[in-house]
Amino acid sequence: MSETNGTDPALAARYPSLQDVTVFVTGGATGIGADIVRAFAAQGAKVGFVDIDVAGAQALAARLAGARTPPLFTRGDVTNIDELRAAVDATRAAFGDIGVLVNNVADDLRHDFTAMDVAQFDATVAVNLRPAFFAAQAVVPDMKRRGQGAIVNIGSTSWLTKSARLSAYATCKSAMTGLTRTLAHELGRDRIRVNQVLPGWVMTDKQRRLWVDAEGEQAMDRNQLLPGRLQGQDIANMVLFLASDDSRMITAQGVLVDAGWV
Repeated sequence: MSETNGTDPALAARYPSLQDVTVFVTGGATGIGADIVRAFAAQGAKVGFVDIDVAGAQALAARLAGARTPPLFTRGDVTNIDELRAAVDATRAAFGDIGVLVNNVADDLRHDFTAMDVAQFDATVAVNLRPAFFAAQAVVPDMKRRGQGAIVNIGSTSWLTKSARLSAYATCKSAMTGLTRTLAHELGRDRIRVNQVLPGWVMTDKQRRLWVDAEGEQAMDRNQLLPGRLQGQDIANMVLFLASDDSRMITAQGVLVDAGWV
């Protein structure tokens, strides 16, 4: 069961093309990333994921120990590209060439634009944009050997909704659109599809603990066209579709999953 929404990933649509495919997820220990790992594991995929949260990752791995192929956790700091590449290598060594990459890792720490210094800005880029570029670079040879592949970048609607106190984060997330579309052009002839999912405000444990207050609840009620709250499984469901052969002719696209806020 999902820690963020109580939905069983096994009840999601089934994608036979994902069974036994090697999948690599950045930032997969908790939150949306954990829901993505769970969703792929429920499809019978071979999932490797990287994170710095060892306790969260071990707890997730324990919950998924009965999967067709239990996910592989590699401890790594994705701001260190050598560690990111090592995690990709570990997944490849365990499960074979990577067929799906999900660039999920992010940190939406609120910040004051007027007070942010160069080091803080660079740190924001180092977690929210740079890993996506170099993770894609690391898996493309695998996908070319396989004759196809899918890269799914997790963006954000924060730049579309002009969210306050997220200027550097939103800048990075808007750049994911450029990365998605240019890589789709460069890699399309190799049958590698590159798409983006742009979540709205997803009710992960972190969001509820740090950012969701009465004002936030009112904003969701006011701006979302659909009642209820977005959950990690809602994002994972779209990721599964874009990773599967069912979306074989879809690339260079950004799909909003935001209950109609934008």
